[in-house]
Amino acid sequence: MVENRSPGDRTKPLRPDAPNSESTLFTLAHLSDPHLGPLPPARRRELAGKRLLGWLNWQRGRARRHTADTLRLIEADIARHQPDHVAVTGDLVNLALAAEFAPAAAWLGGLGRPDDVSVVPGNHDAYVARTAGLARLHWGDHMTGDRGEAGFPFVRRRGAVALVGVSSAVPSAPFLATGRLGPQQIEALAEALDALGREGACRILLIHHPPVGRFDFQKRLIDGQAVRAVLARTGAELVLHGHTHVPARHAVSGPRRPIPVIGVPSASAGPVSAHPAGWNRFVITDGGAAAQVPWRIELERRGLRHGGAVIETLERTVLAG
Repeated sequence: MVENRSPGDRTKPLRPDAPNSESTLFTLAHLSDPHLGPLPPARRRELAGKRLLGWLNWQRGRARRHTADTLRLIEADIARHQPDHVAVTGDLVNLALAAEFAPAAAWLGGLGRPDDVSVVPGNHDAYVARTAGLARLHWGDHMTGDRGEAGFPFVRRRGAVALVGVSSAVPSAPFLATGRLGPQQIEALAEALDALGREGACRILLIHHPPVGRFDFQKRLIDGQAVRAVLARTGAELVLHGHTHVPARHAVSGPRRPIPVIGVPSASAGPVSAHPAGWNRFVITDGGAAAQVPWRIELERRGLRHGGAVIETLERTVLAG
């Protein structure tokens, strides 16, 4: 879906000192929670415990809410806009059955090359402990940083823009969909954001569970307060998340100004869903050294209207700049 280009071709040169220049540097597509179906056949022993509850949930409604036809509309619309990069913030699969991960890898390949598509996992991608490592095994090329780092956080520099991916995906008990980064990842995140900030990069944090907002206790980011503390200290220009399946716009405190926190609906939610499918297009420009806000970030929210059949612009807004 993304045009094949070498990493150095993806953006215009970084020129933070260009006087009063404002040119498009980067366009980013954000989608999340495709919950790719159909479910593969599963042995009885694979559906024990939490997976059985998830399988029943899929059969009783989720399979009808998440449709391949809707997802294809989203994919085609993203392709038409030819973004520089695509970010997918988790929940590609449903029950983390071993047979779900290879088809999800093929789907990612349809979005673009690994250098052009960044992924962080969601709670459904780590649904149970015994297959929690399969996302890394099958999608690792989409989660690897520029220096080859295989863990989280990863950092992918694309000219002026730095995509920082963290994993909040941890196995949880039945009826829970919580996330956690853990102290080690949070410490590494703080170091990465601080270093990138000193370099003048436009830092975009990718995470599945939102670090702020109203959501059910059993779906929360357990160490969200610690993540917010890091952002308040180091700053970032944008936080993108999934998980909630709703179009969401919040903010967290930063050292100089509020940091936008943006979520999207499920990319496969059908037109009669409470929140039909959508994706977000971000246009990031550099206002030059004289600008009060160094980065101008414009959000275009695209998706289905309730009952609709065409992907269209639902909202345009300037988040920063």
